[in-house]
Formats: sequence, structure tokens, C-alpha cells
Amino acid sequence: MAPVIRVVSQCIVKPHPGAAANGGAPVAHPRRCELSLWDLSMFSSDYIQKGHLFSLPSHTPHIDNVLDRLKTSLSIAIWHFYPLAGRLATEVDTDGEGMYVHIDCDDQGAEFTHAAADGVTVADVLAPSDDVPGFVHGFFPLDGAVNYDGLTLPLLAVQVTELADGIFLGCSFNHAVGDGTSFWNFLNSWAEIARSMEDRSSPRRISRPPVHDRWFVDGKFPVKLPFTQEGQFVERFTPSLLREKMFHFTAQSVARLKARANAEAGTDKISSFQALSALMWRCITRVRRFPDEQRTSCGFPAENRRRLKPPLAPDYFGNSIYLISTTTTAGELLAHDLGWVAVLLNQCVASHTTDAAIRGKIERWMASPVVYTISATFDKQSIIMGSSPRFDMYGCDFGWGRAVALRSGSANKFDGKVWGYPGWEGGGSVDLEVCLPPEGMCALEADEEFIDAVSPAG
Repeated sequence: MAPVIRVVSQCIVKPHPGAAANGGAPVAHPRRCELSLWDLSMFSSDYIQKGHLFSLPSHTPHIDNVLDRLKTSLSIAIWHFYPLAGRLATEVDTDGEGMYVHIDCDDQGAEFTHAAADGVTVADVLAPSDDVPGFVHGFFPLDGAVNYDGLTLPLLAVQVTELADGIFLGCSFNHAVGDGTSFWNFLNSWAEIARSMEDRSSPRRISRPPVHDRWFVDGKFPVKLPFTQEGQFVERFTPSLLREKMFHFTAQSVARLKARANAEAGTDKISSFQALSALMWRCITRVRRFPDEQRTSCGFPAENRRRLKPPLAPDYFGNSIYLISTTTTAGELLAHDLGWVAVLLNQCVASHTTDAAIRGKIERWMASPVVYTISATFDKQSIIMGSSPRFDMYGCDFGWGRAVALRSGSANKFDGKVWGYPGWEGGGSVDLEVCLPPEGMCALEADEEFIDAVSPAG
């Protein structure tokens, strides 16, 4: 029987500079934040849902003190990251054939929920040899919301769930406001502020202030969407029954896989994540038992900040990603070795991530704007590698130590979605969260190539 997760309290946290103005007087932020094409195309996707599991030692302050610290530091964090405290707003074009969407930055605030999962322990959540427990989805607020719901819903919602011997801190972050880079910069900045509160004399500064200068093609904004009704571009996707499971790859396992891919391909250009992606594409395709002629793709988000000329700031706050993919047949994929598949992925990255390629894709989108939906973008013959082990996920120390694990909510999950996380021990280790139908997961767990690469559950 699944545990009951009950809401203890809920409030709205408003932005406040505190002593946070990086050494100077608070500066008023703009009331309006325009959205770029990368932001607008996200309206039909779910919120980003990522969270940290903390095991709290006996000397940890009382939960009320923990909550007060989180609320106070959150108010300062969203003062720095002020679009997260706003709401989406629309304006219909005068010709009645399109609309403009922006963020109304009027300090409406972020949602903060205190919940409790009575009797649930940290070990129950970890379940190292089993699937991710279904009750973990209840640790995240705004479940089922799509980004366009930010017209009325908060753009950021946080839930602190008390466990018997720890807490789970789950965040739901509107993906039209920012991408994974923006999300993890925000979360690490919030944690940095929370840690600094142990020293009451310390100003609440952050080491990586966000850059709020949104990027537009030739500086032209606002961008018009050719829609006037939500039903024209919003899809509320419901996946079929899925199993979700975490698989751990030690640093040694990843290094062996990378060396194997490069040796088989006769190159040294294959990255660790490309080797891992090639493995997952091959193994998942094999267990799906497609006919040889079936077309199959492997896709992943390409991050554009450093690839544009001139490049965007590393801490640019917003979306600067789009999906790239490469395609072959199931027969070709399985007839060749891992190195051949990894080269396909490497060539995909090389050909799609130049300044010219990025601008070409942008020009095509501007000529015919589209909001991406799961059903139109993804299919059950392919896989999508999401997130990145390069993000500093375990750097989010709020003052009571490092998290013991990372987990995600139900958002943006479907057959063939694979999320990448850094392993807890660091050093190049990786955790992959795999989403497959029950029969597909059973077959993957028995696949020889996969078993040989994955590390035993601890």
C-alpha cells in the first residue's frame, strides 16, 4: 500500500532582497521579461521536476527551523532570479491571428509546501534494487502541469516532505522560464544563500548571478506565435504504464565503455556520455525486438550558450537548447558495434551545434513557429537522453550536508526516456534513470551487453 503524503501547510514566498544586493543597495528589476523562441517552444512540455533526498542527522535543527531557513533563503534567491516569481501573460495581436507571451514580473511569488510522508524512510526512497517507488511522484508539486499553465500557476513551486529520518526537497520549475542549466544555477544559488545564513553577519551574495538579458535573433522581439487558443498548441500527454528505474555506472564502468567505443571506432573523439547513449540506444532497441527495417532515433538536447558566435554568458538565464537526433535502422544499429553507433552520435553533435547550424534552425523556426509536443516530437521506436551528468546536482548543500540521492517527478516521462545524473561518489560516475514499459524493463535487466556495463546495485 502506497504511503499517504499529506500537506501540512502551504504558502506563497515573495521575493525580498534582504542583505542580498551583492554589496550594494537593491536595484529594481524590470516588470516585464520577454520570451525567446527557445522559451516559447516549451509551452506544451511539463515543468522540470527534480529533487534531493537528504538524510538528516540527529543534531539537525527542528523542522520548523529548517523550513524557516528555506523560506527566507528562497525569498532572496527569487529576488535574484526574479522571473521565477512572476506569471505568464498573453497579448492577442491586433490582427487577431496570433499572440505574444511574456513574463509579468510583478513579484507574485513562488509556492512553498510543507508535506509529510508518515513512516517513510530514506531507505524506502532509495530502493537500490527495485524500481523508483511510485510515491516519489507525490514529493513534487504542480504534478501534471504544462508550462503554459504558468498563466495562473506559479512558475516555481517547492515541496519539503518530511520523512521518518530525512527530508525530500522537490522543485517544479517552469521550463519556459529556463532550461537545465538555468534550473541548476538557480538551485545551487538558493543553497548557497541558505548555507550563508549560518553566519548572520555574511551578506547573502551568490557566486554566479544570473544574466537576464534574453537573446533574440538580430535583437528583434517580441516573438509572435501564430495561435490564439490554448487548444491549438497545448497537449496534455498521458504516458502508458511505465517502470522507472535507476541504474548506476561507476567511474571505472564509464571509462571502460568510453575506451571500448573509441577503440572500436578507431578514434579518440567519443565522449563518455556519447558512449553511454550509444549503449542505451542499442540495448533498448534490442529488447524492443523491432524488424531490421524499422527506423529508430536517439535524441538529446543540445545546449547553445557557448556555441553561438558571439557566445552567450555561461549563466544566461532562460532556455538555450533544442533537440538534435540521429537516425538509422534497427538492423544497422545492432549489426554494428558500439563504436559505430557512438560515431553516429558524435557526428550528430558536430554537425548540429555550430553557430551556422544553430542559426539555420532558428531561421526555420521563425519562419514557421511551433510549440513542441511529446506526441509529435517523440516516438516509441526511439530514445531521448535527457538532462546531463555534468550539472552540479550534488553541490546543492543547504546547510545540513550533501544529498544522498537525486530523483525526479512524473514530468516529461515516456517510453524510451533516459535521464542522466552524476553518480553520488563523483569522479565521473553516472546514474541513469530509465523509463520503459514493464516488459521492456524486464528484458533490459536481462540484456547481456547492458548487464556487462552497468554496475551492481548497492
